[in-house]
Amino acid sequence: MKKSANALTFAGRARAVGVTKYKPPSGRRQSAIDDLYTEDCVLHMPPGTFVGREALDKFAGDLRATHPQFAYAPHGEPQALHDAGRLAWGSGPRGETPDYTGLDVIIVRDGKIATLYVFLDSMPS
Repeated sequence: MKKSANALTFAGRARAVGVTKYKPPSGRRQSAIDDLYTEDCVLHMPPGTFVGREALDKFAGDLRATHPQFAYAPHGEPQALHDAGRLAWGSGPRGETPDYTGLDVIIVRDGKIATLYVFLDSMPS
């Protein structure tokens, strides 16, 4: 159980710190993805399903480009159960009420995120 809790703490930072924060061409986002996600990771969210680190990096970059001033903030503490975890979050201009909120559910394999399900409470404006 300790491993999954550590993995979730590590993985829970993916949205807020690693994936959408960094802008190319710094390479920091790709490095964060490599550290946090399995090579064959799968991202499920309303626009579709994305497979692999390169697809995740492209999606994160495209998302970041649509809302460059937005920041993600966790709502509450991440929760872990065996190889799964969840983290509620909000996104909007830093210091303001979130424009949209959601819930990430992850499946961890070998200490990295293998699958990420993104549930949106509302669509971004």
